[in-house]
Amino acid sequence: MAITHRKALALAACVAAATTLAAAPAQAAAPTAVAKPPALTWAPCADAPTQQCADLPVPLDYREPKGRSVRIAVSRLRSDRPEARRGTLLLIPGGPGGSGRDWLGRVGEKLREETRGGYDIVSFDPRGVGGSTRADCGLDRDDLEITRIRPWPAPGGDISGSIAAARRVAESCARAGGELIRSFSTVNEASDIDRLRQALGERKLSAWGVSYGTYVGAVYAQKYPDRVDRLVLDSNVDPDPALVGRGWTANIAAATEDRFPDFARWAADPARDARHRVAERPEDVRPAVLALAERLDRLPERGPDGTQWLTGNRLRARLQMALYDDKAFPGLAELIVSARAAGDAAPPAVEPAYASPEEAATLLGVLCNDVRWPRSPASYERAVAADRLRYPLTAGMPANVMPCAFWKNDTAEKPVRITDEGPSNILMVQNLRDPATPYRGALRMRESLGDRARMISVDSGGHGAYLRRGNACGDRTVTAFLTTGERPENDVLCR
Repeated sequence: MAITHRKALALAACVAAATTLAAAPAQAAAPTAVAKPPALTWAPCADAPTQQCADLPVPLDYREPKGRSVRIAVSRLRSDRPEARRGTLLLIPGGPGGSGRDWLGRVGEKLREETRGGYDIVSFDPRGVGGSTRADCGLDRDDLEITRIRPWPAPGGDISGSIAAARRVAESCARAGGELIRSFSTVNEASDIDRLRQALGERKLSAWGVSYGTYVGAVYAQKYPDRVDRLVLDSNVDPDPALVGRGWTANIAAATEDRFPDFARWAADPARDARHRVAERPEDVRPAVLALAERLDRLPERGPDGTQWLTGNRLRARLQMALYDDKAFPGLAELIVSARAAGDAAPPAVEPAYASPEEAATLLGVLCNDVRWPRSPASYERAVAADRLRYPLTAGMPANVMPCAFWKNDTAEKPVRITDEGPSNILMVQNLRDPATPYRGALRMRESLGDRARMISVDSGGHGAYLRRGNACGDRTVTAFLTTGERPENDVLCR
């Protein structure tokens, strides 16, 4: 996205997330149908001199391997201990629409240290984003606001505006996105990864996939089981092939409820100063937040001078994104306290969060091309009404209509079914209270993989487990797997 990792993960919940056209998404052909890619030409990265960058051409459509190609931007942090190097570790970014090269820039040095130079660490920007061939749906800025990319119902639950926006965005993507957006799919990303493996000259790849990247990694391991060395799946999505992105979106409602008590305890801690203490007791934080959001629902999005104001949905969106990391709790609490103190006369001015054009196009392309979504607006109306009652913190957003309802993808390929057939070389790691990829979805991934996997459950909140939560047990277990191949005999809970 030049997109931050956190922003990419938040958009994945549009799923984000919750992020057809006149023709079907490009289908992946058998790998033998595509000529071997040229070797990568590496050069120092302009923005990261300690890393090397290269471009990889991949077929736009794997059914026509000699046709048009698109560019995949790749970056590499080489092992600093050549004598210890055992292969390549690929970072598979989240999103859809996350930048792997940005992620490598943040975690590469730490990961190289953890794995004691055992790997060249490589990542990539998926087709559509970052340094790769970029996509654009031609959307107006208002349609790029996060509360519209992740569509929140109007106050009271009305979704007529969401339906109109979803139809408008789908039509704009069909006009402006062209063949590139039609090529966005998880299967094609898995094929791009295998082409990268060949260009790197590796017989097998090890990989660390996070969030949506866990699904990409699982699909790659399902399609190319003999080309995977060691695979870490971190913050796992539900692989149900009947739902895919629809299921990830729907799961956000319960995931937010799972995580919210962590914020409530933090925001009611007597150690907090007046700017950050939302309530006297943890059990009072939730009603305070819901009451504030309901009051803000009555305010317009802009003041008389055009200043953008905090609305109920903008508050809810900030809450959901802040739950990704405890470090965001102070900013969220301060916003709640200040908005409550201001009253209706002077609501806080805000700068809403926006997706970049390529980020939005890639997100929508993958979500809408991977699986068919219900077409009936009435089905979304019913789902939103039920979701609002059951999960008031997210106010129906996870069940709301997406542009996928109007996407012209009637001949989309079937999603890959993840099974227990293949080598037993996968380690899953999962926070118990993840606000984007909830534990219940990870359990379904675990069930699908069977004896191929072991799972490390980390008693922590937030999105992203390995090297992010300071949990020594979880980090140590993942590092041991990457460096020695050692896995626990059984699943493990790390307190």
